[in-house]
Amino acid sequence: MSTSHHLTNPPTWLPTAAMVVGATFLLVGVLGFIPGITTNYGDMTFAGHESEAKLFGIFEVSILHNIVHLAFGVVGLAAARAAASAGWYLLIAGLVYAVLWIYGLVVDKGSSANFVPLNTADDWLHFVLAVGMVVLGAVGLQQVRRSVGTATSV
Repeated sequence: MSTSHHLTNPPTWLPTAAMVVGATFLLVGVLGFIPGITTNYGDMTFAGHESEAKLFGIFEVSILHNIVHLAFGVVGLAAARAAASAGWYLLIAGLVYAVLWIYGLVVDKGSSANFVPLNTADDWLHFVLAVGMVVLGAVGLQQVRRSVGTATSV
């Protein structure tokens, strides 16, 4: 008797979800470098709370913040090639955003520890992203796990 593992009917929505999230992060990263869409563009710093630049006039950004968005986007698009990697991307990225949300809640916004930079709008966006991505990733990975069946042959 031999047992082989095979993937049957993996969730097709999962790579699409990772692709949409990744593309959105890429778009946000690019928009963060466009004057007008990013207000106070001339006051953008590489990192730190001194950056006065705000994406859509709401979310504090810096060059580092925009690069992080671009990196999350590239990883999301790469992970979207398969259901399992898409699920892990969404879960892990969601957990990173959960940590970032908590960090944003406890860090003194005017201190050098606020190196990303973060404001209250960023904090609550990070919370929403964390919940959404963790739920998508966890549900998707559960479906991937269920789609891995065992076939037994004699």
